[in-house]
Amino acid sequence: QLQASGGGLVQAGKSLRLSCLASGRDLRNYAMAWFRQAPGKERTFVATIAWNNEKYYGDAVKGRVTISRDGAKNTVYLQIGTLKPEDTAIYYCAAAEFIHISQVSRTSEYDHWGQGTQVTVSS
Repeated sequence: QLQASGGGLVQAGKSLRLSCLASGRDLRNYAMAWFRQAPGKERTFVATIAWNNEKYYGDAVKGRVTISRDGAKNTVYLQIGTLKPEDTAIYYCAAAEFIHISQVSRTSEYDHWGQGTQVTVSS
């Protein structure tokens, strides 16, 4: 089970850190990702951290986000800097046991999903 948290209402320009806590599985055995879904839009890729801790980022957020993993806490984080109103979305964490790096941005490649946490950025 994956549980995302850390969302909320923040002002543009501020930073936010989201957390994804896993229970029942060791996150170090999975590629972990964050996706987001704005109202009326498709779920889009934000970032992935692979088993070897290589990191991949979506073009829309590259340079403003950092994904990281704490194995001891079985938690994956997403640090978002310089928030913009267009970052408003529900943010979901996901886990994939087997995934090729060319597929990390595809929602269909992830086996497990958290419930999402809402991020709202005011201008």
